[in-house]
Amino acid sequence: MDTNAYAAGTEAATRGLLRFLTCGSVDDGKSTLIGRLLYDSQLIMEDTLKSLEKDSRRHGTTGEEIDLALLVDGLEAERQQGITIDVAYRFFATPRRSFIVADTPGHEQYTRNMATGASNSDLAIILIDARKGVLTQTKRHTYICSLLGIRHIVVAVNKIDLVGFSQDAFDRIVGDYVTFAAPLGFHSIVPVPISARYGDNVTTRSGNMPWYRGTTLVGHLETVEVEQEAADKPFRFPVQWVNRPNLDFRGFSGTVASGRIARGDQVVVAASGKASRVARILAPGGEADSAAAGEAVTLCLEDEIDIARGDVLCPPSQRPAVVDQFAAHILWMDEEPMLPGRQYLMRIGNLWTPASVTSIRHGVNVNTLEHEPARQVELNGIAFCNLSTARPVAVDAYEENRATGAFILVDRFTNRTAAAGMVAFPLRRATNIHHESTLVDKAARAALNQQKPVVLWFTGLSGSGKSTVAKLVERELHRAGRLTYILDGDNVRHGLNRDLGFTDADRVENIRRIGEVARLFVDAGVIVLCSFISPFRAERQMVRDLMEPGEFVEVFVDTPLEECMRRDPKGLYARARAGAIPNFTGLDSPYEPPEAPEITLRTVGTTPEALAQELLRRLREMGYP
Repeated sequence: MDTNAYAAGTEAATRGLLRFLTCGSVDDGKSTLIGRLLYDSQLIMEDTLKSLEKDSRRHGTTGEEIDLALLVDGLEAERQQGITIDVAYRFFATPRRSFIVADTPGHEQYTRNMATGASNSDLAIILIDARKGVLTQTKRHTYICSLLGIRHIVVAVNKIDLVGFSQDAFDRIVGDYVTFAAPLGFHSIVPVPISARYGDNVTTRSGNMPWYRGTTLVGHLETVEVEQEAADKPFRFPVQWVNRPNLDFRGFSGTVASGRIARGDQVVVAASGKASRVARILAPGGEADSAAAGEAVTLCLEDEIDIARGDVLCPPSQRPAVVDQFAAHILWMDEEPMLPGRQYLMRIGNLWTPASVTSIRHGVNVNTLEHEPARQVELNGIAFCNLSTARPVAVDAYEENRATGAFILVDRFTNRTAAAGMVAFPLRRATNIHHESTLVDKAARAALNQQKPVVLWFTGLSGSGKSTVAKLVERELHRAGRLTYILDGDNVRHGLNRDLGFTDADRVENIRRIGEVARLFVDAGVIVLCSFISPFRAERQMVRDLMEPGEFVEVFVDTPLEECMRRDPKGLYARARAGAIPNFTGLDSPYEPPEAPEITLRTVGTTPEALAQELLRRLREMGYP
């Protein structure tokens, strides 16, 4: 080993910091490569080295030699399985540069972790096993790198020693990779043949490959020129916290996402356009004259303007788009497929808002990069979609500004991160369309009808008795002089929703449309009874969220599946069991019963008339006349 090749991190680094990640398919040697870099940089303490020798005998895959991968695979599960699961970040330095490297998993099921590492990197090392060549996961990781704005790629053809240091094998793999990656717009693709285990062409040039005349891996990392830092982009400051410890102080705390700000600079709130000037900048070390990207500060403004958590401060001349619809690339990370119309929680910057995918414009085949039609997106799938948000959000295109162009989608019930997204372009600026106020409002309409408008949402399996009970309840309300209307699942499919089938995606869209119609009925002062299987909790919650508090009453018509199949009033279960009706709820498509309905009607052992009277009694107790 060349002991002069590296120095400790305190040495001056002439080219600053480079963040990069290692990625590729399973067992391509990512962790071993990082272990080699740490080992050769002499950053491993003596006690760590002794522990590594012991762990290598216990978990290692390199015989009597030290298994360098164990320096990075810190989880016990990783060591036992010989794989990387979590993202591991490590620091090392040479006399010319400092580095932060992310070791990311190769397994397809941990693609989300790979995306996490890529989101903060300037360069990616794509490792390829010289024996296996370019695999599907190699292509998937490459495409994700391109989506996440990485523009510099190193193709590290690893384990070259296991193919006899063959130039032909190297050239074939590089040719296959470059052919695939050429359309993705990388600024540089640098191939290097290496053996991470033995150090060939990692830190020093290998004598085993006289045919290779390029740079070593570290030599390239030391000299590669990456794009300008975030500090050179337009100023963006997502407000994380409104800091008001007393009546005499009001500041806005957060981290400068991009650009620079100085005392006296004019700023505006992106969403509202309200303007002021920066009076003070408070940094951890005290008052400062300016702040740049990556610095956590508190800004105090000259004027009292309305600013809340999630707002974005920016220069008046360089405002981001404020939109409620935009197009974006989506990397789906949840085992439950993504369905258009389903509502998720979106986090963009420090703002949380309900959002949904309104349409999938196309999916992406990661092997061919071809665009393909898609009705839903499965785990690790990539798609280009249109999204809609419940409130206006400030966004930049991701390729222009990662800080305000990236977002995540979170499942509302499991709190799992469901997707990572990258904004492509706005579809509709939120300032273009406004709610038109009317001269007669909801309260006036309700007063005229002398009733409290509400959605009575009947949910349950097919054959549970939803429609029967709903019709009886409406008749009694009508006799009492109430203005009502029934929206029934079968009826709306003759008109409004006649274009929808019964796939999960169509069921989601079916309920989304009905929810919007129900909201209009409530605005008109009407008691609207909605009788729909509505199998998914997420869509029932979406309709609830459309209403004001007290305007949505979930009625669970609780009938066991066996009883529904026995009744089978329309013969649907018999046809479904015969294979004539696919995706039938309760059989081959799931039904998610309500977890906390306002009213539960158990139908076994009673009559529809008795259930209707029970429901009316409960409504009176809840204050509905």
